[in-house]
Amino acid sequence: MKTINVQRTTVKLFPDRTRVLARPFRPMSDQRAVKICARVMALRESEVHALLEEVRAEFGDRHPKTGEFLKRQFDAVRPYLLNGQRLSEERELLLGGYFTHEFSLEAAALFNPSIVPHPNQSDVPPGSLRFILSLRATAEGHISSITFRAGILDANNNIKFDAPARYSLEPTQVPNATYEKRLFERKLQELGLVGDFNRQVLKGLGDAFTLEELRTSVSLAVKQVRVPDQETKSVARETLMLAQSNYEVQFAPDSRLSERVLFPATPAQSNGIEDARFVLFQDEDGTRTYYATYTAYDGRMILPQFLETSDFLHFKFITLNGPAVENKGMALFPRKIKGLYAMLGRQDAENIYVMFSDHLHFWHSMQLVLEPSFPWEFIQVGTCGSPIETEAGWLVISHGVGPMRKYCIGAFLLDRDDPTKVIGRLREPLLKPNKNEREGYVPNVVYSCGSLLHGGQLIIPYGMSDYATTFATVPLDEVLAAME
Repeated sequence: MKTINVQRTTVKLFPDRTRVLARPFRPMSDQRAVKICARVMALRESEVHALLEEVRAEFGDRHPKTGEFLKRQFDAVRPYLLNGQRLSEERELLLGGYFTHEFSLEAAALFNPSIVPHPNQSDVPPGSLRFILSLRATAEGHISSITFRAGILDANNNIKFDAPARYSLEPTQVPNATYEKRLFERKLQELGLVGDFNRQVLKGLGDAFTLEELRTSVSLAVKQVRVPDQETKSVARETLMLAQSNYEVQFAPDSRLSERVLFPATPAQSNGIEDARFVLFQDEDGTRTYYATYTAYDGRMILPQFLETSDFLHFKFITLNGPAVENKGMALFPRKIKGLYAMLGRQDAENIYVMFSDHLHFWHSMQLVLEPSFPWEFIQVGTCGSPIETEAGWLVISHGVGPMRKYCIGAFLLDRDDPTKVIGRLREPLLKPNKNEREGYVPNVVYSCGSLLHGGQLIIPYGMSDYATTFATVPLDEVLAAME
């Protein structure tokens, strides 16, 4: 194989334990919550004042708008108080503090990055590119969330990051977000949930409906069943869970990109939102939208899911449906091919497949594209992000797993018009974990979730042993020349 000049950069992003998020603290039972509230209610007002001042002094400057968060937490636990109890504002805030905790987002790791052009390229120097880097932040309980950084690639591909914000914050869920009835019904059909019960539910809904309207319709349909059996209750529960898994969130417009955290919010995500692969997708009408495939993990099962945004302020979380939606490593092509959406996946945990669909949410068929061939990938092959379009074909940055479960980064090339055809492949890895990269949360791993082209150079951000993140650059023409 011809020599490829891979340059590792000195840029490194390490996990920062001081980046903490204020989160709701939920005791193990309602009974415990009632006891906690009773204990706080028994305090004298002078004790309440002193305790709240201590909370403010210790935590007030660690979070934006701490008082507003504590008040929201009090509102959430108000049902645990006796009816008619009157509280001072300080006691309300103190109760909110007892039901709040800090979560150190990056305490364990900051890794598996993907990089895309920033939607705002104003005032960028000639030959430079403003970018957004998404990262998987992992902490207590191995819970993963998505965080972001912004920076500039200059004309010489030097990388400079904006200073990260001091604070971290979650978005608010969009109230009264609407669901498209036809799309929701199709998702129900894919899950085998369309029967007499849900036909009655759908009959009570308009062409577009809110979650609250769905809850009302489900409740009415349950009441119409004389004696609801376990199957009816299960269908009702799963119908609402489907809706809750398709939701929208909004960050404050004045928030900085590096403050924003997409934290698990649904049962399917409860143990993590993992390995988001962002891509800037251009539709046939010229519309540009950022999509990301990610893995939802509940501690037992993994489930490929989808994100959509145009501005990194407003995000839609979307369930993927169909028999081809299995396992990890889904990677969407950045445009349609012959009128169809296309996506790569690793459904059998070993090989790479390509899928085509007329709808982004539904994937039914798949075709084998690539199998492990070389010793460094005998265990499995997979994608390291969405395909990159070049004149030579679709360049796919890949990974392979070899002896001692060592992960390396490679590449292969697919035909532009027919991505079921492999037209080039590297025999040797582009990147192997070196002596400075092999120690970490998961040793002997280099891994990426998305690269980009800039000035004829491949910019590859990658995680070092599932701990920290760095970058490598490599000339595109050298990668293509080394393909077999």
